[in-house]
Amino acid sequence: MSETAQPPLLEVDDIHAHYGQAIEAVRGVSLTVPQAGIVALLGANGAGKTTTLKAISNLLGPERGTVGRGRILLRGEPANRLSASDLVKRGVVQVLEGRRCFAQLTVEENLVSGGFLRGPSRQQLKADLDQIYAWFPRLRDKRATRAGLTSGGEQQMIAIGRALMTRPALVLLDEPSMGLAPIIVQEIFEIIDTLRRIQQVSFLIAEQNANLALHYADHGYILENGIVAASGSSAELRLRDDVTDFYLGARRDPHAEPHDALAVSLNASVA
Repeated sequence: MSETAQPPLLEVDDIHAHYGQAIEAVRGVSLTVPQAGIVALLGANGAGKTTTLKAISNLLGPERGTVGRGRILLRGEPANRLSASDLVKRGVVQVLEGRRCFAQLTVEENLVSGGFLRGPSRQQLKADLDQIYAWFPRLRDKRATRAGLTSGGEQQMIAIGRALMTRPALVLLDEPSMGLAPIIVQEIFEIIDTLRRIQQVSFLIAEQNANLALHYADHGYILENGIVAASGSSAELRLRDDVTDFYLGARRDPHAEPHDALAVSLNASVA
């Protein structure tokens, strides 16, 4: 690397993650997320995607998980020992699987809760809210509705919007398409692409819907049993026969539109 070159936003180098003393869920995973990049982390259920995201955001502890080996670098600086709250302050925020919202709070109260860590002024908070509503107009219309009464797609937007209220540099998204209608999924991914292009926010997205994720991502990593089985640019992965046949489920046109591919998911069992 030259003296003037900037390190990637995130580097994960040969991490090994365990649950308790016996279960090694991730073995030697390495990946890179550049500034203003979208990176897809693909694999079947149980492949290690969620564990990898939680290792990066230091959220394994409540599940008796630890990172036993390897390095996690944020802008070239070690981040393994940073707490989850310290990572948020440095721009790394995770949106957990399952559309986690405060069900009894309104949509706007959920969003505002994401901005408290920065201690913004009332004017800054309003400006940030207005920006979220510009990206997610559905949420503006439901701002006074309790989050638990909104649709699954709206709850996913609330979770992402709350994360964006922290003004992140990197968002870790865990299965954002799970259980949502295809039109809502495409709407969410279009917003993600806009945030990357306009706001320079980076995304590391764990997804089973490989065709969809590879349409929007720049680069992809495929996990099998906790290891990286394949990686490359999205275009390369979509053209590889082994990836297409095994992970995408069928040989298909790599230039197909994402809504044509929404029905194809990573349902293959890993031997």
